[in-house]
Amino acid sequence: MAADHLYQQTVKMFGSQAEPAFETARELETTWGRRWGCDNDVGQLRSVLMHRPGAEFDVIDPTKRIESIGSFGDLQAGWYFQSDTIPDLADMQRQHDALVRTLQDEGVEVIMLEGQIGDRFKSCYTRDSSFTVKGGAIVCRMAPRMRRGEERPVTQTLASLGMPILRTVHGTGLIEGGSFAWINSQHAVVGRSIRVNDEGIAQVAEILTRQGVELHVVDLSGYSIHIDGAFVMIDVDLALINAPQLPYRFLEQLKSLKVRTIEITSEDDEWIVNGLAVRPGRVIMPCGVSGRTRDELARNKIDVLEVAYDKMHHNGGGIHCSICPLIRDPVN
Repeated sequence: MAADHLYQQTVKMFGSQAEPAFETARELETTWGRRWGCDNDVGQLRSVLMHRPGAEFDVIDPTKRIESIGSFGDLQAGWYFQSDTIPDLADMQRQHDALVRTLQDEGVEVIMLEGQIGDRFKSCYTRDSSFTVKGGAIVCRMAPRMRRGEERPVTQTLASLGMPILRTVHGTGLIEGGSFAWINSQHAVVGRSIRVNDEGIAQVAEILTRQGVELHVVDLSGYSIHIDGAFVMIDVDLALINAPQLPYRFLEQLKSLKVRTIEITSEDDEWIVNGLAVRPGRVIMPCGVSGRTRDELARNKIDVLEVAYDKMHHNGGGIHCSICPLIRDPVN
């Protein structure tokens, strides 16, 4: 009886504790060393994951041109190049390096991908293989054969950092981080497309629902791949959008959430939507902002940091695609 009493007292004093929740700042800092994750897309950016283009581009053979797609590819090997022009690797590296320096100048810690990349030349777009929510990362399951396998070095890198992995999308789920975005800390959006299916969405929604976040699902048009080609938050209540590429219902949802929008025009390079906020109202964008849009950004007190990125665009991704935020400050 005395032993039972002692055990009961011990349990009362040192027993299981569900609170505070896993994703709270105190729990993360105490157990996992840092306040990992993001609950928005505009708070001060603290840490990101990137990969410098490298030897994986050796797989691209300029003699293997497929005229029906107007580009290069190998059906048997399963790779294709996004553009009809293959840029010089050194030029791509210079542009990527300039983006890294811009981030570092803004006080952002840039962590490079570890592990074996192999011939996965899309690995430089680290946004797609994982993305972060409150408390940690969700490792995606890439849709096309040529990108399957990028998940492994991402998982290895996150594990070596000590960052919690809250979900690895599995089964028949497909999702890529370029089609996920935060609107604010209670609302996120995912673009359903040829790269994102209902099973992948359901697995992500399960995590977010437990965190009190509503996941809005929008259908992208035609063969559009990711929502980050048409929507990016640039301030706490302001988004830059390519309106014709977004469903009208989503535009109405943004209004109901009191999110203002700036629409790019036909004079703009469409890649400017694929930018990234480093803090509220300060955004990295590629060159190609028209005078009209520049005036509208200035009127809304948005600072623009322009980085030449056209060589990287040839591989099918932009600035937003190239950066996976690991830690952002909250904004509310």
